[in-house]
Amino acid sequence: MPQATANSPKSNKPVLKAEKEIRVRFSEVDSMKIVWHGAYPLYFEEAREAFGKKYGLEYLYMFEQGFYAPLVDLHFTFKRPLTYGDTMRVEITYRDTEAAKLIFDYVIYTPNNEVAATGYSVQVFLDKDYQLSWEMPPFIKRWKQLVGLEPAND
Repeated sequence: MPQATANSPKSNKPVLKAEKEIRVRFSEVDSMKIVWHGAYPLYFEEAREAFGKKYGLEYLYMFEQGFYAPLVDLHFTFKRPLTYGDTMRVEITYRDTEAAKLIFDYVIYTPNNEVAATGYSVQVFLDKDYQLSWEMPPFIKRWKQLVGLEPAND
């Protein structure tokens, strides 16, 4: 599992980032020939899956640990349109928090490397009985230690 090397300007904690390239499909454009706003959640989801694969935090792993991680907040700001056939780059950054949730920030870039959209998502943890976890699940605490966000227990 990779450990991030770049540090946040506000702390010595690593910045965890991943990227995903996605080509705009015909089914994702509207009558104005631009990406329909409803496609953006799927782009963010693909970026979260790329992040999980890179850092060992995949949804199936969470499920195996006894938890679901549903979205409870999703926000977008649109800057420039994307059109059919464009290959975008979605950058995802993990925002560390002490709360029992996962927060990700996103930037979507056009083929010309201009910002097309920004956004964030918030996920909480539910156990297998669909009960909200108010405390950080133990597997997330271990994961934070593995990626260098928290000191390792001796």
